[in-house]
Amino acid sequence: MKDFSLSQIKPMPGYVLVEPTKVEEKTVSGIILPENETEKPQYGKVLACGELLDCKCEDGKSCSPGSIKVKKGDSVIYKKWGGNEVVMNDVEYQFLKYEDILAIIK
Repeated sequence: MKDFSLSQIKPMPGYVLVEPTKVEEKTVSGIILPENETEKPQYGKVLACGELLDCKCEDGKSCSPGSIKVKKGDSVIYKKWGGNEVVMNDVEYQFLKYEDILAIIK
């Protein structure tokens, strides 16, 4: 993909751009793991947020935009198989739906 600056990326409504946390390539005992043997992380840092869409809460009621408090700079935990990977400037990022974010790490 062409080299873009992260400041040029604005996620579409309902999406968040996350930089996954780097995975340890070594075990505690010092064994180096090959890249294909490491599990993808399920947490990372929010780099940009799209506008909120009208969403439905688990009880089926409409959620107000103020009820989703994720913002740029937050550390979040997201679904294991959520999102779409994109590589920019040799770094892998995730585009996630707001609903794929499970928690904010405080």
